[in-house]
Amino acid sequence: MADFRMFNVVILGIGFMLIFTAFTTCGNIEQTVIKSLSNSTFQGSGYNSLAIIYGVFSASNLIAPSVVASIGPRLSMIFSGLLYSGYIAVLIIPATWSFYLTSVLIGVGAAVLWTAQGNFLVLNSDANTINRNTGLFWALLQCSMLFGNLYIYLDWNGITAVTDTDRRTLFIVLLVLSLLGTMSFVVLRKTGGREEPLNEEDSLLPACVAYVTQSSANQRKLHKYIGWSVNCFPLFSPPVTMLKLFGTKTILLLSFCMVYSGLELTFYSGVYGTCIGATTQFGAAAKGLIGLSGILVGIGEIVGRWWPFGLLCKNNRFRRTSVVFLGMVVHFIAFYLIFLNIPDDAPVVVETGTRSKSYLTPSVPVALLCSFLLGLGDSCFNTQLYSILGCLYAEESAPVFAIFKFIQSICAAVAFLYSNYLLLSWQLLVMVIFGFTGTLCFFLVEKMNDLLLGLPEY
Repeated sequence: MADFRMFNVVILGIGFMLIFTAFTTCGNIEQTVIKSLSNSTFQGSGYNSLAIIYGVFSASNLIAPSVVASIGPRLSMIFSGLLYSGYIAVLIIPATWSFYLTSVLIGVGAAVLWTAQGNFLVLNSDANTINRNTGLFWALLQCSMLFGNLYIYLDWNGITAVTDTDRRTLFIVLLVLSLLGTMSFVVLRKTGGREEPLNEEDSLLPACVAYVTQSSANQRKLHKYIGWSVNCFPLFSPPVTMLKLFGTKTILLLSFCMVYSGLELTFYSGVYGTCIGATTQFGAAAKGLIGLSGILVGIGEIVGRWWPFGLLCKNNRFRRTSVVFLGMVVHFIAFYLIFLNIPDDAPVVVETGTRSKSYLTPSVPVALLCSFLLGLGDSCFNTQLYSILGCLYAEESAPVFAIFKFIQSICAAVAFLYSNYLLLSWQLLVMVIFGFTGTLCFFLVEKMNDLLLGLPEY
């Protein structure tokens, strides 16, 4: 059984790596691709599509647990993977109606996919293997930010516009990767329910997904799954409990930090790459730099996760607030450099490139440094949000993380919508306001918790 479980975790990680190599690459470049379309009848927007995905994604958490409970995690992941593949396939021969229809479908599929992933990973882990399994899964998944973007950099470097041939070749490759990832779930082996509950102290990150074991003796017993990133969903989350928690002072304060995490998620995953690709001052390298930027965001996420923040800051309030403060400073430095380095109309320019001038001559090293800083700061905020929520709400982890995902996803959807219209400087200003407010509120929550527990102040 142990060998089957390890086999399942490896296959699960490889499947997600392949699917999200396709999807994250698609999200990073689709607005640039759409601007380059020679098809004059296509009226879609990459920003609007991603807004629909995140909006539906948030609402679909209400039905995702029922789907997984009805058909099981393996079939749920296969079903969701096919929806991801359908979204990518649409851009091979783009049509407005199918583009937006698959945006809705993939929003539903995303909620089901991550719910099933949390359930399946826990079913294949115990108290002795959860750290190893979550670390292995996370490491494989993070590779998805590297491979697809590396292809973009190598294939698009030196082109000034994305031709129809370039687009079709790229999305056929991404479709094949997504289908391979989906088909890998077919070989997953079935395992029984796990009897030994997990303790939060045994984990790399706090609990974020509750699930019900499959054995009849434990049918009503909730266990906790230790999540690797922001993509965690509860299998059971009573709406009444969520409403009660949302009205508490702690959650209201932390909601500002949750809002910020959604806004900056939108910026680094969809807007900033588009800005780089639209900066004509980068010359023929501009389109290829989108891929290199995505790679550096991924490296920043990895560095922020493991060195030194992910391991050194566990259960240490001083270090937790320090990491959030560092994340804010890192992001603000990145925002200021982006403000100086990228033309103001880069996110909204209709043509394939902007002719506007930035305050400084656009610099490729500065642009790529900002990509790394965006990933690093995002990791700082998200790891510590999970830490504080898991510590304060260890007994109510399912509803509180459902609130987190709901707020984050809704704000990401709103940010993608306004990215169609707001100039770069205004988008950066919105993030600065919420970043500062969210960091301040995080400090207040830690202060309140220290006073409640009678801990010394740092």
